[in-house]
Amino acid sequence: MSAERESVGFVGVGFMGQGMARNLLDKGFPLTVLGHRNRKPVEELVAAGAAEAKSARELAQRSRIIFLCVTGSAQVESVLKGENGIIAGAAPGTVVVDCSTSDPMVTVRLAQELEAAGLHLADAPLGGTPAQAALGKLSAMVGATPEVFARIKPACEAWAEKIVHVGPAGDGHKMKLLNNFLSMGYAAIYAEALTLGQKIGITPQNFDSVIRGGRMDCGFYQTFMQYVLQRDRDAHKFTLANALKDVRYLEGVANAVGVANPVGNAVKNSFATAVASGRGEDYVPMLSDWIAGLNGTSLTER
Repeated sequence: MSAERESVGFVGVGFMGQGMARNLLDKGFPLTVLGHRNRKPVEELVAAGAAEAKSARELAQRSRIIFLCVTGSAQVESVLKGENGIIAGAAPGTVVVDCSTSDPMVTVRLAQELEAAGLHLADAPLGGTPAQAALGKLSAMVGATPEVFARIKPACEAWAEKIVHVGPAGDGHKMKLLNNFLSMGYAAIYAEALTLGQKIGITPQNFDSVIRGGRMDCGFYQTFMQYVLQRDRDAHKFTLANALKDVRYLEGVANAVGVANPVGNAVKNSFATAVASGRGEDYVPMLSDWIAGLNGTSLTER
């Protein structure tokens, strides 16, 4: 079997993972997926040619490159360790690629632990949306040794159109936290600006007519506003709870190196109040409704 078509395992075929896994299948990679509480994506992938493993250990026994697309570091450790975990089943030289948004300090520690076990860990967190995942048009920021990066790149190219090798293991997750600080910061600013506009007579429609197509427009703005203007719940399927997790990871990294991050803390608090109110499973653009409600208005009012 050629290096470009090593056997691949995939853990976490949710919003992003299903599209990524389907692209791996479509590009000819032998694929094994781990059973998921949501059976629909698993069954669709199996129908398209994937095999299903009943445990992470079994998946590792069938795979030489294993992608993880789970919530965060706690879930990564859970699937790696234990008698039914990946480490227990993986052959020497197997590469685990963590596409989750994880704590970089944990990632560095896990990379060292896997190397000691004869395995390799790369981090390849994602940029993009589930729609882009389905189209194979995600971006990835990769932390890995040059040798491991060269090995996993063909498989990453099955689902990503932009791949940047940032540095050694952990650097991908560091960059992802910076990226999500920017995007979640935008979300908090958009929500506040839209609320203020509504209170002073500038509707979201008028706001958008000025911003769209100008220098402050971007892809994130467009999916955010697709919810605000069209009430499209699925415009950006990334939960407020996951957003809060990411900005909390960022806070931990900043604390570890002694960097003051007052803007990061303000962004965190915008998400923390929404999650504390029970809105954790809402998606990021819905932060706009929470901020508007706190200020006694609604963005759907005319």
